[in-house]
Amino acid sequence: MRFQGRTALITAGGRGIGRATAEIIGREGGTVIAVDLDKESLDQVVGAIRVAGGTAHAIVADALDASQVAGVVRRVVEEHGRIDILVNAVGGSTIIAKPGATVDELTLEDWQKLLNFNLTGTFLFTNAVVPVMKRQRGGKIVNLSSIAGRGLSATSSSAYATAKGGIIAFTRKLSLELGAYGITVNAIAPSLTLSPRLRPRWDAMSPEERARQA
Repeated sequence: MRFQGRTALITAGGRGIGRATAEIIGREGGTVIAVDLDKESLDQVVGAIRVAGGTAHAIVADALDASQVAGVVRRVVEEHGRIDILVNAVGGSTIIAKPGATVDELTLEDWQKLLNFNLTGTFLFTNAVVPVMKRQRGGKIVNLSSIAGRGLSATSSSAYATAKGGIIAFTRKLSLELGAYGITVNAIAPSLTLSPRLRPRWDAMSPEERARQA
């Protein structure tokens, strides 16, 4: 039981990579606090973890709202005493009409939406959780980037690539800032994952476009 006795706060915990992470940590003995805007999806993942014998709780909140984020962190500390793991899984490319838009097709609104959606939630939760982890003298933070952030996606927009590249830079800087407190900070950079949100985009791709995602 790799996560026995640990409390994990997972953003976007109701779907996709966030949900999969929540289920793994719950299965491995951790206490899961899943945060999402969608109550129905949260109820599903929490229910699945509990049926499997794990411990999980749901909090409906907007990861892009500073006051709500602060309230989530305060509540978790009050109810569980500590936060051992923070998984920042909020983000994605499908909040604009054309996720694979070229730079001349992007609007300023598209640019700002993608930067805000992919960077702000990660910053806000990290900003709120780090003081807790400093007091504990330890913790683990995992940020969700993408191969797009490493310049390796042929089908993502430049705005999305910039946002996910920012996650990588943010992660590296935090590692330097927080290592002395026993806090480790890492990022993962997956390719396209077939979550329900991304399935329509995958279905619309040509075989050549799908091959470029490998």
